Amino acid sequence: MSSESTAPKTEETTSTPQPPTSNVFSMFGAKKEAKKEESDETKKEDKKESKEEEKDDDKADEEEVDVHFEPLVQLEKVDVKTNEENEDVLYKVRAKLFRFHADTKEWKERGTGDVKFLKHKQTGKTRILMRRDKTLKICANHLISPEYELKANIGSDRSWVYTVTADISEGEPEAQTLAIRFGNKENADKFKEQFDKAKESK
Repeated sequence: MSSESTAPKTEETTSTPQPPTSNVFSMFGAKKEAKKEESDETKKEDKKESKEEEKDDDKADEEEVDVHFEPLVQLEKVDVKTNEENEDVLYKVRAKLFRFHADTKEWKERGTGDVKFLKHKQTGKTRILMRRDKTLKICANHLISPEYELKANIGSDRSWVYTVTADISEGEPEAQTLAIRFGNKENADKFKEQFDKAKESK
């Protein structure tokens, strides 16, 4: 019995716990996390590089702005005549013009733009000239005669209706019934004031 008790227990006393291998960490996703960190870093580096490239491109674009090209054909300046050179502008206001069509018995819009009272320097006659916005096409062009009368448009305090015997906006003199509307009552009243002054000057 003594021999059994004195026998050395080599396996139990000498064995020490071994450190966990890398396989153990891989079980808990250590390698995946490392890969994620690496991928995040590479993404950041790529973003930095792309931003630097964009800055370089912007600098290149700024440098190219100063490029100058000589025209192949030299164009001479042409003075465009409006037939208003011998007239003084007495009054100008923005408005919308309508024309009454007798055949269909309805109002149709002629255009929106600046309407002007123009007084001729030699003859002293005053006319109304209105051009459409952007295209500058004439939509009203007639002298103001003493027999013309502005009538209030029913239901509106900022528009007038009147008839002219010879409007030449379409080329040939033509009798027309027109309605002109303004942005507010004040502009409508000023238009009537200028209209009546032009009638009295004849």
